[in-house]
This record gives sequence, C-alpha cells and structure tokens, in this order.
Amino acid sequence: MKHVMLAGIVGLQVLWILGTAFTQEIRLGTGTVIRLETRPVDPRDLLRGDYVILNYAINTVWKDRFVGPVPEEEQAPGKTVYVVLAPQGGFHAVTRISLTPLKPGVGEVMITGKIAKGRWESSGSFRIEYGIERYYVPEGTGNPRGKITVDVAVSWNGKTSIKQVYIDGRPYAEVMASQKTR
Repeated sequence: MKHVMLAGIVGLQVLWILGTAFTQEIRLGTGTVIRLETRPVDPRDLLRGDYVILNYAINTVWKDRFVGPVPEEEQAPGKTVYVVLAPQGGFHAVTRISLTPLKPGVGEVMITGKIAKGRWESSGSFRIEYGIERYYVPEGTGNPRGKITVDVAVSWNGKTSIKQVYIDGRPYAEVMASQKTR
C-alpha cells in the first residue's frame, strides 16, 4: 500500500512538471508575439541568483484607461485585471483596462495582470504586474548595458511568457557572449 501511494505521489509530481513545461512551450510556440519597451532597474540580487529585473512601460497604467469601475486603492492589490494593448511606435502600449475580460480590436491583444500592492501613485497611476518582470540569465551575465526590449508571447487567454530579450536590438545571449570575450 505504501509503495502504491509513493508511486502515486511521484507520478503526480512528474505530471505537474510535464504539464507546466508543456503549457509554457505551447504558449511560446502558438502565442501572439508582441514587443514591449522596458525601463532600467537595478538588475542584480545576489541572494536569489542572476536575473534581470524588467520594468515595462505597460507596468504603470493611468486610472483613466479603465473601462468600467476603478477599484478602490484599499481593495485593489492582487485583483486580476485585463489589459488591452495596441501597437504604438514599434512597441505595444496600454489602450484599455478592466476588471472583466475585454474583447481586443483588430491589431490589439489582451493580457492579464494583477494590481501590485502599495503601488498607487498620487498622479493617478498604479502598477500592474504580469509575471514577466524577471528574466533569469546565466551566472555573471545579469548586468546588461544598453536599451532592453522584450518579445513576449501572449496565449489565447492573456497569459504571457518571455520569448526573447534584446539589448540594443541584438539577442541578450549574443550581446553578453561578446562582452565576455572583450
């Protein structure tokens, strides 16, 4: 009985890992790819390993972009929001946001995010996190220099995954490899 139970637990863990990987690969392979602009942030955290913190222009959203009711500041953190993006000047930018799913128009894409805790600004804006704010990199390559842009794959249900990170228009790995050889 103990062996069957142990085999069942191990089997469920394997299924969970495979399911997670399969979901990610499907999103990257079939999702709509959009390009997002980032803003610089301190890219290192020695306690958690090497990664680049990505702060997108779409992380800060103005309250006037809301379609429907705007959540109260005290109740907003953690709420799921639906954000419609449209191409503007080579990147995608926020056009509308709602607490309920929105139908994107032609050329638009909808992504989901969560309102960040304690990030309401007096200027009428607030912060949304999409789960693509960290890009894990090989050890010693977490300090890029230059303009960072990101290609993001968006699945049919608005979930996002980083597809490629660029520094000054070149793939991240290529730039970091050339910096090591100098």
